[in-house]
Amino acid sequence: MSDSSKATIERQAAAALANLQALAENDPAVYSALRGEEQRERDGIELIPSENYTFPEVLAVLGSVFTNKYSEGYPGRRYYGGQTYTDAIENLARDRAKALFGCDHANVQPLSGSAMNQAVYLGLLEPGDTIMAMDLSHGGHLTHGAPVSHMGQLFNFVRYITDPSDGSVDFDQVRADALRTKPKLMLCGYTSYPRDIDYAAFKAIADEVGAITMTDASHFGGLVAGKAMKNPFDFGFDIMTTTTHKSLRGPRGGMILCRKPFAKTIDKSVFPGLQGGPHMNAVAGIAVTLEKAQTAEFRDYAAQVLANAQALAQGLMAAGVKLVTGGTDNHMIVVDTMLSFGLDGRTAEEALDQVQITTNKQIIPDDPNPPLRPSGIRIGTPAATARGMKEPEMTQLAGWMIRCLQTPEDEAVLNAVKAEVETLCQSFPVPGI
Repeated sequence: MSDSSKATIERQAAAALANLQALAENDPAVYSALRGEEQRERDGIELIPSENYTFPEVLAVLGSVFTNKYSEGYPGRRYYGGQTYTDAIENLARDRAKALFGCDHANVQPLSGSAMNQAVYLGLLEPGDTIMAMDLSHGGHLTHGAPVSHMGQLFNFVRYITDPSDGSVDFDQVRADALRTKPKLMLCGYTSYPRDIDYAAFKAIADEVGAITMTDASHFGGLVAGKAMKNPFDFGFDIMTTTTHKSLRGPRGGMILCRKPFAKTIDKSVFPGLQGGPHMNAVAGIAVTLEKAQTAEFRDYAAQVLANAQALAQGLMAAGVKLVTGGTDNHMIVVDTMLSFGLDGRTAEEALDQVQITTNKQIIPDDPNPPLRPSGIRIGTPAATARGMKEPEMTQLAGWMIRCLQTPEDEAVLNAVKAEVETLCQSFPVPGI
């Protein structure tokens, strides 16, 4: 590192410290919440599968001067001046995404996962067109056609379901439904489905009816990048969307990856169709993340995420806990807490919160209970793995969860487990804080 680079880093470090001091003095309420969240993350174990700890380098660029710059448009075609470095950053992110995922085109501007999926639908389809996607209670996302979402009201969604016993999809039924309804787009992907996807089967049916193929890899995009899960482009898929902050460990945002014939339409749908200026600090964070994701260390991380999920699932099932689909092929586990412990998901979530194990309540296939008091919880291993935890810690976690959920009102048990959780966390620092 050159002397000038060292001097720049020292100046930026001093500025960052001064900024924090100013925040503490001028807005103690926000500063207190910030410090409280840091402590919560240090002392507890994050098991929500959609959450993760981003890289320290990403935290650095999120709080950088890229926050200041408005960059409406695309590199070389902006509506504001002064874009030399924002263009460089966005081109880096796009090129790294294409190389990592093996696709023709990448749009890194979507502000969120919902925005990226909406951009695909609105760009490629007309209102009222038919989309085939996974049913919400069987693992699909709100943006996959839930009736309460705007997209669910704008397009005609045909929903397929799974066999809850093993998570299998009845492709004979999917084919029959596709032949009957003639979807313009066939979407696979999930938010609470703990199994892998049979891309070849979906692609064959889509080709038969002339449908565009899309996978929403928001949850497992990092596992695809890390070569731990299959890449839909290897099976001829047209489009893959993914958020950048889950298993990829990047900043909050989304990416749309596609084959060349869809590139211009997708870009127009994102801007000016759906958004104005992108958040360039997040785009810079995406560029950093995609460079990290090309390393052997990240591939090891992705493999360990899956190994940890297997260990956690086995630890739970060995004690008789009922898992939706009977296990997992990915980073995620859905626990039927009602059948296993006689607890609805909200009660289970709150009991685990008391011992610093963070999960989320989750509807299960054909759940008879309401969404805010569903029959299960959803857990995952990306964040714990990012701290360096491995199979022994997952087995320990399974034991703690069982103890708490068997006796959710026993203060002695809860206090003992909380102390054990905090002790374990001291050996596994949170990256970046």
